Parts: sequence; C-alpha cells; structure tokens
Amino acid sequence: MSGPSVSPFELRVTDEQIADVRARLDRTRWPDQLPGVGWDYGTDLAALVELCRYWKDDFDWSRFQDRANAHPQLVTEIDGQRVHAIHARSPEPGARPLLLTHGWPGSVAEFWEVVGPLTDPARHGGDPADAFHVVVPSLPGYGFSGPTTATGWDVPRVAAAFLRLMTILGYDRFFAQGGDWGSRVSVTLAGLTPERVAALHLNLLPVSAPDRANPTAGLDADDLALVAANKQLNRHETAYQRIQSTKPQTLAYGLADSPAGLAGWILEKFHGWSHLDAKGEIQISQDRLLDNISIYWLTGTINSSTRLYYESVGPGRFAPLPPLAVPLGHTVFPGEPFRPPRAWAEAAYPTLCHWSQAARGGHFAALEEPGLFTDEVRTFFRTQRIRPA
Repeated sequence: MSGPSVSPFELRVTDEQIADVRARLDRTRWPDQLPGVGWDYGTDLAALVELCRYWKDDFDWSRFQDRANAHPQLVTEIDGQRVHAIHARSPEPGARPLLLTHGWPGSVAEFWEVVGPLTDPARHGGDPADAFHVVVPSLPGYGFSGPTTATGWDVPRVAAAFLRLMTILGYDRFFAQGGDWGSRVSVTLAGLTPERVAALHLNLLPVSAPDRANPTAGLDADDLALVAANKQLNRHETAYQRIQSTKPQTLAYGLADSPAGLAGWILEKFHGWSHLDAKGEIQISQDRLLDNISIYWLTGTINSSTRLYYESVGPGRFAPLPPLAVPLGHTVFPGEPFRPPRAWAEAAYPTLCHWSQAARGGHFAALEEPGLFTDEVRTFFRTQRIRPA
C-alpha cells in the first residue's frame, strides 16, 4: 500500500445515531395491506413490521460495529470521489490478489464472512495454496464510500476507479469476482484491461440473446424454460429498475427519511432474489439483513446508490460491455433469478471455461451461502495463474 492519500477506516456508530433510528422506527406510520396477498403486491407488511421491531428493540449495534471492523479497511480519493475498501492481506506467501465487487441493494457486508476463509484458508480448514489477498471496495455512492458528489459515475467510471485502487494497493495483476453491478464492473474492468485482470469469476452473467430476431433458436426445453422465466421476471420484478434508472431523486425523499421505508424497499429484493426455504421465507438472518440495511441508513447513500442505475442504464446512457479476452468462470446459484441459457453465455463469452451449479444460494451468494461461495471461488481460481503482464 502506498501514498499518503490512503487512510485507515473504522466504523463508529454513535449513541445519537442509534437513538435517531429507534425514534424514527417507533413513529412509523404503517400502510394497510389486503388480506392474504403475502408478497404479491410488494413487501409483506407482517415481515417488515417484525424486521423493524427487531431493528428497534433487539439489534445489537455494538456487535454490528465489530462485524464491520473485523477486517482492515481504508479510504482514499480517486477521481474526486471517496472510495472505501476492505483490504485483507493473507499470511500465505503465495497468496494472489482478488477483487470482490458487490451490487445493489448489497454492500461490503455481503462478503464479511468470506474474507477470513479466502485470506487464511489453513485457519478455516482449507488448503493454503488457495489463499488470496482480498480487496472489497464499496461502490462509489454506496455505503462507506459515501454519496457521489458529481454526475457521470457509471459502470466504466467505477471500473476505472477500481483499477486505480488496485494500483494504489500495489497489485499489477489480479483476479476479479462479482455479482449484480459487480458483474458488469468486473467484465468492464477485465475487458478494457486484460493485461491487469488475469481471470474473472461471476455469480451473475450479464447476457442477452445472441440473435434478437430469433432468440430461442437452438434452445432445448430447459433453456426455453429459462427464457420464459426471464420474460416473467422482466414483467413483474423490474419496477425498481425503471424508477431508479429514470427518477431516483423522487424515490429518495421517502427512503432517506424513513428507516422503515428504506428497509421495505431493500427487503423486497432480498426476498425476491434469495434462495427461499420450503415455506417461502428468507434464509438470511435478521442480523445479516440489518447489517446491510444499517449501512445504507447510517451513510445516507440510498439516493446515490440508485443513481448508478440512472448513470449506467438511464435515458441514452447504456454502454455495451467490452469483449472479454480473459478466462471466465460462472457459478449458477439456484435462487438467482437472472439466469441465461448456457448457449447464450457461451456465445457472448468465448472465454467461458468453467460452469458449475451450486446446491443452494441465490443472488446474494456470498451472504446466503458463504461456504459454498468460498468453495466456488477457490475451485475456479485454483485452475488459473497470475502471470506477469
């Protein structure tokens, strides 16, 4: 790590902040809900009321702070923007650098439980040869990176900032892994600078039909079912994306003022995109859900986080992904709602060399199934080497 522009970071939650969120939760004016509709109209009222009750009465802020500070962190300034990152170096001499990138409505909290096993596998029952130096940035505008203060923070600009971050930290060549926005950032980074990114693993593949005029050509029955599911998804599960890519400021007034409103907006996505149990319930604990929601609340970044949609896929702003020339691995987690047919993936990514199916987990794979996620990352990158640029 070099340069005076890098400073250590630790989260400190004040008594005033805790009192404020509790008071706001206590004054929540709840809406009605039709009987028997569950999650069909959006976030289920009973589920949100219980989560907010737990947040107000039982959430342990001290333990949350300890979880946030469990790994070394830093802040720096890149392209005029504050950038926060976990930077956990491995004790193993042969460890390889690995950049992990989250998405929306996630945060670095998704990766808190995998940093230890990835950096020090021997201590967690693994092979020391699988060790990584782990870097987990908060996307600009998200969490501890704080709000963005200028327009133009789209995916290519984020990718450039993360490339600069890895340079500051002394990593000329590194591996990258991502899901959600982290997938697009990672593909952009690897596509534009293959001399820096040695290989790439994704738990979400940004893919569209190779033949728009005849998208189902050559697909088998299983792939056709995926295409139908994706159409259903676009019809019923993308309202958040439409408003965040067109009018994020309007949405932010309610979410920035009400912790219950913020929790409701984020909880819907965790319910809709996670691998649910047999009863249709989220398998992520209330504490882990609130770790993530609390980061958004404390940092006041819900507005700037949604601006990434406006900047990247808003009116006239869509930038196609660059061609990928580095080895690509992909793990399909069964609860991930955005699953393209493998034939589409192979057409879009000729360097796709690893495809696996996980037994459990969904969109927030590292948070939902940290053990499986760690195994998948190790398995793919075990076959890859970082060679001099």
